[in-house]
Amino acid sequence: MTKLILFNKPYGVLSQFTDKGTTGSDRPTLSKYIDVPGVYPAGRLDRDSEGLLLLTDNGKLQARIASPKFKTEKTYWVQVEGLPDDAALNALRQGVTLKDGPTRPAKVRRIDPPKIWERDPPVRFRKSVPDCWLEMIISEGRNRQVRRMTAHVGHPTLRLIRACIGDWSLEGIAPGEWRHETLTGR
Repeated sequence: MTKLILFNKPYGVLSQFTDKGTTGSDRPTLSKYIDVPGVYPAGRLDRDSEGLLLLTDNGKLQARIASPKFKTEKTYWVQVEGLPDDAALNALRQGVTLKDGPTRPAKVRRIDPPKIWERDPPVRFRKSVPDCWLEMIISEGRNRQVRRMTAHVGHPTLRLIRACIGDWSLEGIAPGEWRHETLTGR
């Protein structure tokens, strides 16, 4: 039976079970939160990003979730600096050209601030610079892609939370918590 774990990765946690960084590093990893043998992340989530991370023991499922060729949609809640106008949002919707080539078009819309947990450390706020929240849905997963896309249109990301991967959602899972998911027909 395939194991699938939905984990709400906190800010600052590496998306791996061991820290292969600098010697003596004490950065938190998945092993601090998940003690299930034989599961591995299906894709990654940057250390400074939060939200849904899927782990499985099924290599085919892992590839289907992580590989861009399967076009699995990933939904992000993105707090950006400034107030993107229609031109910036339309550029994201059409796809932008980054250093590693053009992105696929994103589905993007402004949203009210989501009802979420406080981040530790908090996002730095500046009274002179407004911010807003976007919902972005992409079907590829390049390194720091959402952050690079929003910066490309002049609105750097302040906070990034992955809310969904395909039909899987972090709803009801607190930061640092996880649950098993039952697979039916996948």
